[in-house]
Amino acid sequence: QVQLQESGPGLVKPSQTLSLTCIVSGGSITTNYYYWSWIRQPPGKGLEWIGNIAYSGSTYYSPPLKSRTSISRDTSKNQFTLQLSSVTPEDTAVYYCARTGPEPGSNYYWALYDYWGQGTQVTVSS
Repeated sequence: QVQLQESGPGLVKPSQTLSLTCIVSGGSITTNYYYWSWIRQPPGKGLEWIGNIAYSGSTYYSPPLKSRTSISRDTSKNQFTLQLSSVTPEDTAVYYCARTGPEPGSNYYWALYDYWGQGTQVTVSS
């Protein structure tokens, strides 16, 4: 089975760039036709889709976050990364990486995500 694991600093200072890596095992991030997403959950709030990178390398971002978000991948390491720039305390959340199966549907329909990482807490504070 596919396993995903988030990795990165748990504390980021305001105005800096949040950087996380998702380590994938049990399946290739280049396998047709899967999409690899970053999702977050602020304390006391619901899940928020950030963006994804497709098996092809194409990227897609949530419009409210697009200007600050960059998702990339390293296929040799079977990993993909999230960079969120100019962070504020409102970016404090548990950050997840997850896979969407080949079934069509909304990026915000959480049932379509067949594998999730355990999540990692990221706090933005000075």
